[in-house]
Amino acid sequence: MATVLLVRHGRTTANATGQLAGRAAGVTLDQTGRDQATLTGDRLAAVPLVSVVSSPLERCQQTAQQILDRQTGTPHAPIDPELTEADYGQWQGRMLTDLAKEDLWPLVQSQPSAVVFPGGESMAAMQARSVAAIRRHDAAVEAEHGAEAVWAAVSHGDVIKSILADALGMHLDLFQRINVGPASVSIVRYGAGRTSVHATNTDAGDLSWLSKGIQSGDAAVGGGAGHQTP
Repeated sequence: MATVLLVRHGRTTANATGQLAGRAAGVTLDQTGRDQATLTGDRLAAVPLVSVVSSPLERCQQTAQQILDRQTGTPHAPIDPELTEADYGQWQGRMLTDLAKEDLWPLVQSQPSAVVFPGGESMAAMQARSVAAIRRHDAAVEAEHGAEAVWAAVSHGDVIKSILADALGMHLDLFQRINVGPASVSIVRYGAGRTSVHATNTDAGDLSWLSKGIQSGDAAVGGGAGHQTP
């Protein structure tokens, strides 16, 4: 299959103040977030992306634009509502310090598969829709561009964590063990028999080796020789 780069949006005004933005309109990148998105765009400039799919929320579209602006080609740039932020319902817009006092908070930390946000969606539903969307786009990219194609999906922290948990074969109840920082890049390759995770939560480092694509095949016993930078 193709290779997908899971990119979280850069830091927002809400992130900086500890507010759970959710799907609220008007939440944009702050200056730190813009700088983070620029750096991510620079890191991916050497990788010929065939598609940059984004959540419809402003912060993701801003981050995606920084990536698109630095591509020499013209990647397909669709918006996919299935990659949007979790619907936090009545939690949306509240401060995390206040939410930590709610009875539901410990369950969010220890058993997210059982969590349904009041007036919102369940975390299991969030994972199901986002994983299905990523796999659908990945199959479409491979069908059109071949198995060595690379594409990016710009989304949100909990959404990307849930996608990575699925890729790692982890139960959703373990997904809080995964960290996904602002504007970070994680690398996943789906395969017919096994999904492989090549990186998680990277915010620095050369990614030009991805320009050659990732070769399919069995896992290298002992770890292999690693990628070769062009």
